[in-house]
Amino acid sequence: MHIILHQPEIPANTGNIGRTCVATGTSLHLIEPLGFRLNEKEIKRAGMDYWQHLDVSRYVNYADFQEKHPGAKIWMATTKAKHSYTDVKFGPDDFIMFGKESAGIPEEILVDNEDTCIRIPMLPTIRSLNLSNSVAIVLYEALRQQNFESMQLEGELHRLHWKDEA
Repeated sequence: MHIILHQPEIPANTGNIGRTCVATGTSLHLIEPLGFRLNEKEIKRAGMDYWQHLDVSRYVNYADFQEKHPGAKIWMATTKAKHSYTDVKFGPDDFIMFGKESAGIPEEILVDNEDTCIRIPMLPTIRSLNLSNSVAIVLYEALRQQNFESMQLEGELHRLHWKDEA
């Protein structure tokens, strides 16, 4: 699986998302401009000592991302979508894109990809959920649909490691 953050603004959110990506074996793709520098202590604090293990790529803009990943299946998380994230079938090589905290994914990208836009259901009185929470919700549904296959081997090795230490 792949997570795309389009112009993230808050370093703590990106750090938390990075930690979730490491925990699930998911790649993180960052589309600039970023609202922070990647060497900021807030990123490292939120991602703790996991950031060094993160498979992370950066792109100058969305066109740069598209050029480097032609034909990629991209699900776009937005509050404007008709379909719930639980209504779609995620594949193991799919990308799930989230927009910046203040504005989401730009409208010009969404209109060209309406059929792959997904949303997290919520009461209409709230504008949106926290970005790192949203990534975790959708990513774990995608992984659940795949029976957590990407994490089975690692989990078994971890259990064996703990058993050997006992």
